[in-house]
Amino acid sequence: MMEKAINDFPQQFAWQPTIENGDNLKPYVKFIVAGMGGSAIPAQILKTYDPFIDLIIHRDYDLPQLSDKELGERLVIASSYSGGTEETISALGQALSKGLGNAVISMGGKLLELAKEHNLPYIQLPDTGIQPRMATGFITKAMATLMHYESFLTAMSSLVAGMFSAQPFKQPGKELAQELHGSVPVIYASSRNAGLASTWKIKLNETGKIPAFYNVLSELNHNEMTSFDVQDTTRALSEKFYILILFDEADHPQVQKRMDILIRLYKDRGLRAKKIMLQGETPLAKIFSSLLLADWTAFHIAKLYGVESEQVPMVEEFKKLIET
Repeated sequence: MMEKAINDFPQQFAWQPTIENGDNLKPYVKFIVAGMGGSAIPAQILKTYDPFIDLIIHRDYDLPQLSDKELGERLVIASSYSGGTEETISALGQALSKGLGNAVISMGGKLLELAKEHNLPYIQLPDTGIQPRMATGFITKAMATLMHYESFLTAMSSLVAGMFSAQPFKQPGKELAQELHGSVPVIYASSRNAGLASTWKIKLNETGKIPAFYNVLSELNHNEMTSFDVQDTTRALSEKFYILILFDEADHPQVQKRMDILIRLYKDRGLRAKKIMLQGETPLAKIFSSLLLADWTAFHIAKLYGVESEQVPMVEEFKKLIET
């Protein structure tokens, strides 16, 4: 199922979302996306694509701590693939109590029930049986539609027209998984591409079922980097990690220089570090190409460790415990 989900992913770009209760959707230029896990990844993609978009990503209960005036200027988009995420339901509940502008993205569940009950604008996602982290195309397109982000939607359509495919990233993902086998990946990127690094981490965690972490340059050059200044007494800790640096030619020249120097310093200390070039003719192609490489890498890592790649049983176990 996971392999099919990765292969079919580019088909999500051709889906045409429908806004229900669209007459109740007022135009906004400022947004809050309330979502967790895979349902928040699309907001990170939008921020990566356009750093100037006025978008707050809220991964918590209730709403961000903003003044009522500031909240009133923003459309609150509650995004939950399942419709049962309690943090997102909490955020929508508070937004409703404050009379804010609200919209919902979900496949069903309590969130969709609330949208219908309160006549909120909503987009119902297709029920294809995939996991939230694999529905990124659907959710991203739904989010951009609610924001009336036409240039982004046009860019997504151009990927369809260009016959964007998952297959070219399958073998590189398999080879990268083999390199990472036995290690704990740490994903580095520029601040602008922090959302990409975070999403790589999520996919390695949920699909690969392994620990993985991320950080951004140049901030990490002022702290985390020093933890890898290997000494005899710490080598056993450091050698477990494998550093992957997402390298974007559009990054600030000094950030690119920092990445190259960092790889050199790590390798001088006997550590494993590798540059992963973002590939694509457009910014959006770069983003989704990188995420497909992450998907294939995580899928093959799961195979190498003999673990199931699709389901997240520990998440489900946790949900049951917190509901009791």
